[in-house]
Amino acid sequence: MESRQAEVFLAVVEELHFGRAAARLNMTQPPVTKTIKNLEREFETELFVRSTRQVSLTAAGLALIGPARRLLDAELDGHRAVRDALGGKIGEVRVGFAGASTYSMISRLARRVRREQPRVGLVLESQNFAQVLMRRIVRGEIDIGMGRWDYMPASISSQVIATESLVIALPVSHPLAGENKVRICQFAHEPFVALRPFQGSVLTDRLERLGRSEGFVPDIAQVAPDTWTVLALVAAEIGPALTLSSVAENVSDPHVAFVPLVDETPPVQLRMAWRRDEPVKPVVARVLNIASDEFAT
Repeated sequence: MESRQAEVFLAVVEELHFGRAAARLNMTQPPVTKTIKNLEREFETELFVRSTRQVSLTAAGLALIGPARRLLDAELDGHRAVRDALGGKIGEVRVGFAGASTYSMISRLARRVRREQPRVGLVLESQNFAQVLMRRIVRGEIDIGMGRWDYMPASISSQVIATESLVIALPVSHPLAGENKVRICQFAHEPFVALRPFQGSVLTDRLERLGRSEGFVPDIAQVAPDTWTVLALVAAEIGPALTLSSVAENVSDPHVAFVPLVDETPPVQLRMAWRRDEPVKPVVARVLNIASDEFAT
C-alpha cells in the first residue's frame, strides 16, 4: 500500500461514501473506486461492503485503518524532519572550546540552544590549546570553535564574542596579592608558572611581549598542561602566572589572588570561529545566530 492509496482509503473510511470521499480529495469518483479495487486486489479481500444504500467496512477494512494512518503519519514525519533539517531546527553541531575560561560561555550557549532549539544537539569538545582547536576547525572536525587567536587562516570566519584583560595570579601570601593593580616589571626577578609553550599561544606571546617591553626575559620555573594545574602551582607558591580576567571570574581558589595588570598589550579577544570555504549547514547557521545574539548581550 502506497501513501496515496492510504489517503484515499482513509477518506472512504471516514465518509463511508465514495462520492463524498472523491469530493473531499478533489477527485472524481471513478479514480477513488479504482484505487479501492486495486487495494482489494493487492490484499486479496474486500475492504468495504457496498450496496445501493450504504458503504460499510469489512473486518479486513477495519484492520487496515491503523496501518494506513501510521503510513501517512510516517510520511508526514519524514517531510517535517526534512523541512526542519533544511531550516536548521534539527541536527547536530560539534562545538569546540579551548581553556577553562571559556566554560561559562559554552554553558550559556548550551542552555540557550537547549531552550530554543530542543532538537538541536551540541557535541561539546574541550581542547587544552587554541591552535589545536583551530586545526580541527580547518579540517572540518569541529563546526564552531571558541578560542583566542591572534591570526586567523584565510579559510576561517570569526566573530569577537569577548575582549579580555590580563591579570597576574598570585599566591595569597605574596606581598602584592592585596594590590588593586600591578605592573609586569614588579615580577622581573621572580620565577613564573606558565602553560606549556605552544605555537600561537596568546598568553605565551603576551608574557614574552611584556618582558621585552621592560627589558627582561621571564623566568619560567615550571610549565603546566592546563589552567587548573597552573593555578594549583600558583597556590603552592611556585610563582606568579599571567592569565586572563575570565579565569579570575570563573575560577575560585582561596589560595590564589588575581590582580589586574596595567601594562599595555594588544587586546586579548575570545573569538567564535567557523569555516567559510564551504556552505554553512543550516543547523550550524542557526547555532551561530543564537550565539551571536547571546554573546552580544
